[in-house]
Amino acid sequence: MKPVWLLFLFMMFSLFFAPLSLRAGNPLASFSPAWTNAMYAKANTGANARYLSAQEKEVLAILNMVRMNPPLFANTVLKKFPNRSFEMDIAQSAEYNSLMQALLRMKPLPLLQPDSLCWVSARCHAQSTGKAGYVGHDRISEACNQLMHYSGESCHYGYTEPVDMITSLLIDKGVPSLGHRNMLLGSYSKLGPAIAPHATYNTTLVLNFY
Repeated sequence: MKPVWLLFLFMMFSLFFAPLSLRAGNPLASFSPAWTNAMYAKANTGANARYLSAQEKEVLAILNMVRMNPPLFANTVLKKFPNRSFEMDIAQSAEYNSLMQALLRMKPLPLLQPDSLCWVSARCHAQSTGKAGYVGHDRISEACNQLMHYSGESCHYGYTEPVDMITSLLIDKGVPSLGHRNMLLGSYSKLGPAIAPHATYNTTLVLNFY
């Protein structure tokens, strides 16, 4: 009977964890069947980067999917963000509407590749500022100063889901320069995404671009 029980346990394990595998491989599938096209598997450039956590890989994949098909992201994910985030008034903001128009007109952008030096730099900043409850780009430890490696940096605080983190940075509400949006949709080729707990805002995401 032992082999039967082992087979049963294996089947239950597979069923239980199947949604996680699908989500990791196709994090936008729940927004539209269009995202299940096999072409979007290319967005998961961090699949073999063992230093990245599952959530960090998802951040990279989602941003690459935005860059692969900006209009589809606008018509699926961005349109649902006000309801998902419970920020119903954000749909009336200038930043939300300018992002919608920009994405609808935008051509595909090159994929971002994972970079371990950028990740080490981002992780140090995410962890140290998270413990301190600090918000900003200044390194608060000498160790993080020594590990700095980026040409551009974006920081997010609050949301815990990668898709919401990326969408919020793209909207860039309250940032007149739209610096985060311009960075995420810019000409960088490498990215190190790091997520850590934050003492004040629950979660922080640091993106170091190169």
